[in-house]
Amino acid sequence: MALPSTEDIVDDLSFFDDWEDKYKYIIDLGKSLPAFDEAWRTPERLVKGCQSSVWIQPGSEQDATKGEVLTFSVDSDAIIVRGLLGLVLAALDHKTPEEVLDFDITAYFEELDLERHLSPTRGNGLRSIVGRIKGIAQAAA
Repeated sequence: MALPSTEDIVDDLSFFDDWEDKYKYIIDLGKSLPAFDEAWRTPERLVKGCQSSVWIQPGSEQDATKGEVLTFSVDSDAIIVRGLLGLVLAALDHKTPEEVLDFDITAYFEELDLERHLSPTRGNGLRSIVGRIKGIAQAAA
């Protein structure tokens, strides 16, 4: 199942009045992520700076219009973090390295009013995840 676009996520979350409903939506987003290969749960794929365990397996594929795009398989041992990974992938997966580097993730998170509703450690972990993906894009650019 393809993730919704960042615009769709912003629209969907705007329908909910309270953050409990928004969290449920985010958790459901995480449940829609593809299964993560157990063989990828290695220390080199583990994102440092996250309270929960988060693994990222980068890849790439050819897109008919964009050329080579980056792909990311992700997983976490925390259901809310899997949902946050879904938010990040909606923004950065299947994009060229340049698109990943140019995407204003801070503005996206502000539009979602996300960081105000995360614990400081979750916020730091989210920044670590984005930093890892942007680092992969930088190396590929």
